[in-house]
Amino acid sequence: MEVHKPRVAAVSYLNTVPLVWGMLQGPQKGLADLTFCLPSECADRLRDGTADIGLIPVIEAARQNLPAVPGTGIACDGAVRSILLFTKTGWKDIRRVAVDNGSRTSVMLTRVLLRERFGVEPELVVMRPQLAPMLAEADAALLIGDAALRVQPERHPYEYLDLGAAWKDLTGLPMVFARWAGPNLPPDASTLFDGSWHYGEERLPEIIDHQADRRGLPRSLVREYLNTHIRFTIGPRELQGLETYLNLAATLEPALSL
Repeated sequence: MEVHKPRVAAVSYLNTVPLVWGMLQGPQKGLADLTFCLPSECADRLRDGTADIGLIPVIEAARQNLPAVPGTGIACDGAVRSILLFTKTGWKDIRRVAVDNGSRTSVMLTRVLLRERFGVEPELVVMRPQLAPMLAEADAALLIGDAALRVQPERHPYEYLDLGAAWKDLTGLPMVFARWAGPNLPPDASTLFDGSWHYGEERLPEIIDHQADRRGLPRSLVREYLNTHIRFTIGPRELQGLETYLNLAATLEPALSL
């Protein structure tokens, strides 16, 4: 009898590679039908039934009321480097924000931080992740993922916030961006994803070299990003940060399922 392999939608960003390295190169290879897309598209695939499990924005897991696989995900505890908000005005003068809608968690985090820190609730406009055109159309611009890593923020004349650092300043807690989730999780889901991550964790130097070449990023940046900025395990403090984030998000989106 043929065993059904779960259809797994993983994020195409650099920060996901250690989580799926076992499924790409290790003992978990062949145990899942693995595809790559933007975080928001992972969530859409769960909704339309073309994936069984996805590494999805935590805000989408709440919106769809989806159970999450415990143990692993994408988080930070302070500066994250790959989620940057730039402004050409003062922070309290922001009326329009250009966003890359690839990660809906980061878009909601932008709304939460702008309201909580600066008392503004700007209009959002979705654009391609290119800083100059975004700031030509809006007062502020959100870059996420590899697009943010390709920018050297200190070389631009704009003020900017690292949203991981801003969240830590506001709450004192880690920020969770994405988790493995799905409507009908198989009982061995934790074994698959924990095993894949541990295989990647043991081979981070190899991943760093491989991904720096593949993505055209400096090795020093990739090394610092994967070793220092990103957290791949979701423990009690991360869950506390997640609960705080979702509670604040629910004040902006009352229909959110918590």
